[in-house]
Amino acid sequence: MNRASLKRSKILHMALMGTSDPSGETEASHEKPFVLRALQIALVVSLYWVTSISMVFLNKYLLDSPSLRLDTPIFVTFYQCLVTALLCKGLSSLATCCPGTMDFPTLRLDLRVARSILPLSVVFIGMITFNNLCLKYVGVAFYNVGRSLTTVFNVLLSYLLLKQTTSFYALLACSIIIGGFWLGVDQEGAEGTLSWTGTLFGVLASLCVSLNAIYTKKVLPAVDGSIWRLTFYNNVNACVLFLPLLLLLGELPALYNFPQLGSAHFWGMMTLGGLFGFAIGYVTGLQIKFTSPLTHNVSGTAKACAQTVLAVLYYEETKSFLWWMSNMMVLGGSSAYTWVRGWEMKKIQEEPRPKEEEKSNVEV
Repeated sequence: MNRASLKRSKILHMALMGTSDPSGETEASHEKPFVLRALQIALVVSLYWVTSISMVFLNKYLLDSPSLRLDTPIFVTFYQCLVTALLCKGLSSLATCCPGTMDFPTLRLDLRVARSILPLSVVFIGMITFNNLCLKYVGVAFYNVGRSLTTVFNVLLSYLLLKQTTSFYALLACSIIIGGFWLGVDQEGAEGTLSWTGTLFGVLASLCVSLNAIYTKKVLPAVDGSIWRLTFYNNVNACVLFLPLLLLLGELPALYNFPQLGSAHFWGMMTLGGLFGFAIGYVTGLQIKFTSPLTHNVSGTAKACAQTVLAVLYYEETKSFLWWMSNMMVLGGSSAYTWVRGWEMKKIQEEPRPKEEEKSNVEV
């Protein structure tokens, strides 16, 4: 009983702290030349940046474009989940029919597994829905600040669920993030572009991202630790759960009356959004594989900075010095927290541990 409780606590701690199990990590090959490894890393990071930034701008177009005027955010999210589920099943069938062409797990829908994944799927729906709703009501430039409290929720949940205290330096980094968030809200209000609805959705999205990490670690054994199987079941469950929401929120009549419903361009952009949603999971895992979880977090922070600058330039916005300062506080606090957590984990791993022989002698 104690062993099971300890294992559950360890899983929750790893999910909340953004760390991984050292026993499951694969070491990078040192046989490859440095130039080749550097080129691979540069290509993978560039692929992650292009995919992530393109997905944000495309979703903003689908959710809040004046030329499109499609007010069905739940349907847009539902369709992206449907595309992801179909892609997973298609790649699984291709791997089965043509063995050796690609490495993809066999996917068969098991209702018992789907039910066991259901709690995660509910959180997953909240995460992607609130993300899209935040993006619908706020600008792309403010999007990162609006949903910047994920790290803060990680620390809060680690204390509430695990009674895990956080170091002073990590708390200091979190306070910088919170300060940047409030300064950003204040400056958006001063410029007359603040949406409290979008900001609230951003906070809820941050909470769901933290909860998603926890539940992902808990339900992975149900799919034999396969991220692709988990992705498949998550999106299938999401498609089923979205159907009553589409009816309750009245989006189906709005979609029926949508003038561009028969447009090939519209469905092409919708499908492209689904492809990006599928691809972001793959390129995220690829970046972690070729670098490390710590480097992935740093890359994500730098990507957020580039995305903000691109949004301001693309939409021809003029921002105040304090507005830019709020972004720098959020990005700087996130980077500082990542560095502090990495330093603390490295320090823990380097602490001397008693040898097995000494343990045996003590037990005897």
